[in-house]
Amino acid sequence: MNNYVKYGLLSAVIVGALGWLAVGGVTETATYYKEIKDIQAMGSSAMDKRLRVGGDVTTDEVRKEGKNVYFTIAQNNLKLEVVYSGIDPLPDTFKPGAQALADGKLGADGKFYATKIQAKCASKYEAKPTVAPTRG
Repeated sequence: MNNYVKYGLLSAVIVGALGWLAVGGVTETATYYKEIKDIQAMGSSAMDKRLRVGGDVTTDEVRKEGKNVYFTIAQNNLKLEVVYSGIDPLPDTFKPGAQALADGKLGADGKFYATKIQAKCASKYEAKPTVAPTRG
């Protein structure tokens, strides 16, 4: 067997292994955005997938117990209880009334167990009003 065939086969094996690792990594870390109604309609199949759900943090109590933070998000009159147990601190803009995205999985108890939280306050990102200069 000549050297070109050996290097060709070795290259094919390496590229194939890297491709297999890349595809496996992407499928394991894939997160699907769903609305609360979609998660509730999925039933027990929602417990097997990593999901991202968004909504407005309700004015109900946001409470911290140990490493967990408990709060509720709402979307179109539907509510979902969220338990956050990630290692990152909650964002500064996370507060009742703010929009939040939670990444995690649905638990058997119907609560959403999040490992990552993103929050945004819509008013923080709006453009400042401009005042037309007065001529005098």
